[in-house]
Amino acid sequence: MKILALIPARYASTRFPGKPLADLDGKPMIQRVYEKVSAVFPVVYVATDDSRIEQAVEHFGGRVVMTSTEHRSGTDRCREALEKVEAREGMTFDVVVNVQGDEPFIAREQLEKLADCFTDSSTDIATLVKPFAPGENIANPNSPKVVVSKAGYALYFSRSVIPYLRGCDPDRWAREHTFLKHIGLYGYRSEVLRQITELEPGVLERCESLEQLRWLENGYRIKVAETASEGIAIDTPEDLQAALAFLRKTGE
Repeated sequence: MKILALIPARYASTRFPGKPLADLDGKPMIQRVYEKVSAVFPVVYVATDDSRIEQAVEHFGGRVVMTSTEHRSGTDRCREALEKVEAREGMTFDVVVNVQGDEPFIAREQLEKLADCFTDSSTDIATLVKPFAPGENIANPNSPKVVVSKAGYALYFSRSVIPYLRGCDPDRWAREHTFLKHIGLYGYRSEVLRQITELEPGVLERCESLEQLRWLENGYRIKVAETASEGIAIDTPEDLQAALAFLRKTGE
C-alpha cells in the first residue's frame, strides 16, 4: 500500500499569523512536524499557499508543493496536492494521510494506527479518537465527541455530549460512560479524497460546523482507531510558549 503523507500549512491565521514558521527551540514548527511524519512514511510533502513556507521547507531539505490560496479546508488542499505530487513523482498513491501543520508532537503510534485502518478494505476514511481523561470537560464544544459502531466505524460526530445518558445526572456522566474525543488526524483512500472534495456542505455539517459530517451524510465509512496519545495543538502564541516548555522538559 503506497501512502502519501501531506501536511497542509497556511501562513494566514487570525489568531497566530505565520504559525508554521514559529520557532520551536531552533527549528520552525513545520520542520518539527515534517520530521515526525517522515520517521513513519517515506513520501511526505508540505502543501502550502505561501512562498515563505515553501522557502523554509526547501531550506531544511523537505519536499513542498504549492497550492491555491482559495481552498476552504485542508482536505481541499490535500486533493490538489495529491494531483501535483503524483505528477511530480510519476506514481499513484493508494492512501493520503493528512497531518495538521500545528502538531509538532504527533506520535508515531497515532500515524501507524491511522495507516493500519486501511488494511480493512471497507475503510473509506480513517481517523482517531481518545477517551476523555478524568477531569476533562466533556461538554467543551471545541472538543468534538464521537460515537462508534461495534465494527469500529464512526456513527456520528458532535460538539454536544454524545451519547446522552438518560436518567443520569449530567454531573455523573463522565464517571458512568467512556466518552470519546475526536483527534483531528485523517487518512483517505485517494479515490475517496477526490470524491469528497466534490461534495457540497450538507445539513449536518452546517449545523455542527464539522466537515466530517458531510462525508457521513453521503454514505462514506469512517474507520476509527483509538489512541492513547494526544499532541499539543498550537493555535495561539500562548500555546507556543506551553509547547516550548514541553519540548525543553521532554527533549522531543
